[in-house]
Amino acid sequence: MGNTYGDWLRQQREAAGLTQEELSDRAFMTRSHIAHIEAGRRVPSREDARRLDTALGTGNVLSSFLPQDDEAVADYFEAVLALEQQAVMIREFGLTYFPGILQTKEYATAVLGSAFPPVSDEECDRRVVTRLERAKILDDPVMPVVWALLDETLLRRPVGSQEVMAEQIMHVVRLAEAGRIRVHVMPFGVGLHPMMQSMLTLMWFEDQPPLAYTEGQRLGKVHDSPSVVHELQSRYDLALSDALPLKESLALLRATAKDYGHHD
Repeated sequence: MGNTYGDWLRQQREAAGLTQEELSDRAFMTRSHIAHIEAGRRVPSREDARRLDTALGTGNVLSSFLPQDDEAVADYFEAVLALEQQAVMIREFGLTYFPGILQTKEYATAVLGSAFPPVSDEECDRRVVTRLERAKILDDPVMPVVWALLDETLLRRPVGSQEVMAEQIMHVVRLAEAGRIRVHVMPFGVGLHPMMQSMLTLMWFEDQPPLAYTEGQRLGKVHDSPSVVHELQSRYDLALSDALPLKESLALLRATAKDYGHHD
């Protein structure tokens, strides 16, 4: 999608002689939200697009111009990459893989190298670099605040070699022990829990409402409907209440890394 949608919105707004502030009043949206959409940092929801069409008198042009399902996977993920950089708090749930911002280079290479249809070595390298760029948000010692809820499944499924798994797990342990992230493991013994349908990322910001991102097979979606975001936040909180406390989670992570061959 590039920033075509944002450019088009700006052109429609300027043609109507409106400032971002004036459009935000008419569309019942924040000015910063509109600025993010115009700059290509955020993909509008269908409800956003309907409100913008109404405010600008553009019929259903902005609604119908939204990317369709097959296009939306990459486009929404591009928006998530930008949003991660702006978030003041991120809460991740990892079901099958460690969340992207927590992945080591070797783990990311193993994950991305298993893509189907297969990708070239050059494309795999490019995706690994992108993933490592995302992880740089953890270079700041304080912001964003990051919580990671990890299903025990991802600890038990080997990705890459034994050494890759051991180092990946210890990378998370070191981040947690340094106080940079908070990590909780959802143990097998809990059985079914509210988060088993897909991975989930929750994000909070200084100047715009919180949102959620879910991802599954060929499907990635940003949710910014307040009722949907609240529901997903509640599911996360409910699952977190059944997870192991921090100290016990770190003990399980260390023990699992030892099973993979890590030695202190």
